[in-house]
Amino acid sequence: MTGDFLRATGLQYLPVRVRYGLPAGARWTLFPWTAYWRGGYEPEMERTILAWGDLTGKVCWDLGAHFGYYSISLALRTGPTGEVVAFEPNPVSYARLERHRRMNGLKWLKTFEAGCSDAGGSAEFYTYGNLDSTTTHLPFEGETPDASTRPISIRLLKPDDLVRTGQIRPPDFIKIDVEGHGHHALGGAMESIRSTRPVMLMGFHSPQEVAGTEALLQPLGYQFIPIGPKNLPDRVGADYLLRP
Repeated sequence: MTGDFLRATGLQYLPVRVRYGLPAGARWTLFPWTAYWRGGYEPEMERTILAWGDLTGKVCWDLGAHFGYYSISLALRTGPTGEVVAFEPNPVSYARLERHRRMNGLKWLKTFEAGCSDAGGSAEFYTYGNLDSTTTHLPFEGETPDASTRPISIRLLKPDDLVRTGQIRPPDFIKIDVEGHGHHALGGAMESIRSTRPVMLMGFHSPQEVAGTEALLQPLGYQFIPIGPKNLPDRVGADYLLRP
C-alpha cells in the first residue's frame, strides 16, 4: 500500500542522498529499491570494485545498469576525465537511470536505452507484465513465449560498433548483469576486450551463459574468481571477478 501511495502521488521521485557505500553522497530518488540509497547494497561487489584502486580517468561499461547504482558509483570515481557507459533496455529502468544521471550532473556518463548483444537490431524482451522488476530479460535459450511473458520490443547494440564509430571508448572495466544474455553481450565486445583486456564483474544466471562466457574468455587467459561466499560448482546464481 505504501508503494502504491508513493507512485500515485509522485513522492517516489523525492530526492534523497545515498547514505553510504560506493555512491555515498549521490543524489537519488526515494522509491522503489530503497536499498540503493539506504546503503549496504551488495557489499561483496562493492569491496571488489574498491579493491581495484583509483578509477580516475578510467573507462567503465555497465551492461544491465537498472537504476544506475553502479553507473553513478563508477562515474563519481572516474571523474570527468573518465567515461562510464551504461546500457539498460527496460524503458522504466532506463528513465530512472537517466533521472539519476541528470540529478548528479554526470555528463561523462553516457546512457543507451538498449541491450548489448553480438549483433545490433531489435529483439523481444520478456517482462511478465512487470516492468518494475529487476528480472525482465531477453529470452533464455529454450524459453518459450506464452501469454505470461508480455514481451516488448527493444533495441540491441553491439558495443564494438560503438567503439569503432567513436561513440564510446574501449573499456578498462566492465560490469555485466544481463539475466542470462551475458555471453552474447560479451560476444559483441570481443574486439574491445582483446584490445584492452578489461577487468570484469559478472553475474551468471544460466548454464548456457556460463559455458558461453568460458568459451570466449578462457582462451584469453581470464581467471574466474568467485565474489563472496557463493562458489557454486556450476557458477549459476553467483557473481565472479573475471581477471586477465
